[in-house]
Amino acid sequence: MAEQIDIIDETGRLEERHLTLVHELLSTAYEVKGIDPDSEVSVTFTGNEEIRELNRDYRGLDKATDVLSFALNDGEEENVHFEEAEEIPDLLGDIIISVDRAREQAEEYGHTFERELGFLAVHGFLHLIGYDHQNEAEEKEMFSLQEEILKQHDLKK
Repeated sequence: MAEQIDIIDETGRLEERHLTLVHELLSTAYEVKGIDPDSEVSVTFTGNEEIRELNRDYRGLDKATDVLSFALNDGEEENVHFEEAEEIPDLLGDIIISVDRAREQAEEYGHTFERELGFLAVHGFLHLIGYDHQNEAEEKEMFSLQEEILKQHDLKK
């Protein structure tokens, strides 16, 4: 079964090729990390104001950011099992990306918008599956994995 990746462009400013790229990158991330293809992830593209509100409400930071990840089973010791579990996908969580910040950062870092969009999608996905960058070792591991996935799609620095 193919990965369950739901992509929503609330801005209406992304081209189909951008949405396809993000889907393909996340499919690669599923494969590289051996994630159950029945697992579901949602990616929503929004603007700076909307992501600022989410950042304020959920993280206490009243400013726009580039990407937010909301893991649905974060911190759970075990999954909840239902009698008809085979019909209920494992919900990894939601990734919210600011298209505005992605464009700003692509220009700031001197690479393509596609590279930045891909980086943010993969970064958000890795957070959903437990990666973090709170210290140098974690950051090196996470960013190395991101680069490995991005390179498979010719999105090099």
